[in-house]
Amino acid sequence: MMKMPVNGKILLVTFLVIAFSFLLGGIFVLGNLLSEQEKNFGQRAMLVAQTVSNVPELSVHLENENIKESAKNINKIVDGIRIINKADYIVVMNMERIKLSHPVNKELGQRSESQDLNAAFSEHYYVSKARGESGVMIRAFVPIINDKREQVGIVVVGYALPTLLEMLQSYEREIMITIVISLIFSIFGAFTLGRHIKKQMFGLEPHEIAKMYVERTETFNAMHEGIIAVDKEMNITIFNEKAADILGVTRKIEDCIGQKIYDVLPDTRLPEIVETATPVYNQELYINHHSILSNRVPIIVNGELVGAVAMFKDLTAVKKLAEEVTGVKAFVQALRVQTHEHKNKIHTIAGLLQLGHTKQALEYVTVTTENEASLTKFLNERFHNENISGLLLSKVSYGKELGIEVEIDRKSHFKRFPPLLDHHDFVVLLGNLIENAFEALNVLSKEDKYVAISVDEHDGVLAIAVSDNGIGMSKEVQDRMFENGFSSKASENRGIGLHLVYEIVRKGNGDIEVVSEFMKGTSFLILFELGEV
Repeated sequence: MMKMPVNGKILLVTFLVIAFSFLLGGIFVLGNLLSEQEKNFGQRAMLVAQTVSNVPELSVHLENENIKESAKNINKIVDGIRIINKADYIVVMNMERIKLSHPVNKELGQRSESQDLNAAFSEHYYVSKARGESGVMIRAFVPIINDKREQVGIVVVGYALPTLLEMLQSYEREIMITIVISLIFSIFGAFTLGRHIKKQMFGLEPHEIAKMYVERTETFNAMHEGIIAVDKEMNITIFNEKAADILGVTRKIEDCIGQKIYDVLPDTRLPEIVETATPVYNQELYINHHSILSNRVPIIVNGELVGAVAMFKDLTAVKKLAEEVTGVKAFVQALRVQTHEHKNKIHTIAGLLQLGHTKQALEYVTVTTENEASLTKFLNERFHNENISGLLLSKVSYGKELGIEVEIDRKSHFKRFPPLLDHHDFVVLLGNLIENAFEALNVLSKEDKYVAISVDEHDGVLAIAVSDNGIGMSKEVQDRMFENGFSSKASENRGIGLHLVYEIVRKGNGDIEVVSEFMKGTSFLILFELGEV
């Protein structure tokens, strides 16, 4: 949906306000005009009716029994008066309600049955309004009295009220001038106001500012570093979730914003940055059982100090993450296992030779060599990366030491990494999945422990599967297993492995599926799109 610029919004609102004001003003003005017009036409009609009724010849003609002759003479008198006074009609009737004057000739000599005339035939003067064929009419009723003070008839004078359209047309010029002048000044004022507001907002639209604010807040919250900023009055302006986590602040983030830094954190050393305007970089502190690497910098805008910001990392997590990413732990463990395994094999061969079992010693050497050569050959042929091959070989050896059979699917095949990932990522991913399986098996005392591993490429998709018959996971653990720091084991430095796996899968735009049943085992299936070669 296209968003309207702030100038457009101000212009639109101004136009609507003007239009609404004109509508309300027009209703009141037109209402007053109609009322005034009605009053004026009533006075004019009454004046004309009285003028007609006072014509001396009129009473004489009304008393004439010859209707045709009376109508002819009366029409001559009335037509002149009607034309001069621009009346729509003037009707004269005798006491028998016979029309002796009428603008329509066929009505002459006809008797009127209208009930509006009753009061006039009783010597009453009045004005009324009625809707007729020509529209709304203002009519004046006046009795005709002869020299003997006797009523001999009545006269009715009618004026048609102008319609709303006719009134607007009559004031068309004035209305147009008012509207044009109002629009010119309103548009100029709205444009000037909009330009001033936009200048104050650095040329940005309101929705752009709102978007930037939301993005800034979410960016700070998404960062793996703690960030706290204060203004020069020591009010907190930025406080992200990671900062609250590292510093052990239990209050809601929203409640911290706007509070004094002293009330939330007694000792952040930010006030001294505001006072001295001197930055402090890479200072290591120990806070809340965490080793913190802190950078504190003054915020200066247009040469004026407006606040300070502190950025800090949890060095404990950084060190653990570095160990996982470089794979140091995995390869050190592999060397230790391999040394231990070779030592055991040498002791076995030496014992057989000392006992004189030369043939058995030779067979043992042959079988051991063939098994190792077979696995090594398989890994070298099917996995085109020595880091992955070395990792899998070490895990097979380590599994034997733990009494766990590590089975690598002989159909496995690996040629290339998915986009955005490299061998470091795969060492972390496979290493943590296999170690997670070992831990799930170590807590059990059963005999047949196994871990099944499969890595296969097919139709441009790389599939990685790691399964075990270990303790499995409950529904609650499955819901939180990828959270950073969450672990079902009550020991320190846990809850990172599966979180790293999840982050690598997300980095490579892959999908991960976990099937686990308590006391039966767990299976991880990860799929990556390899893309075009």
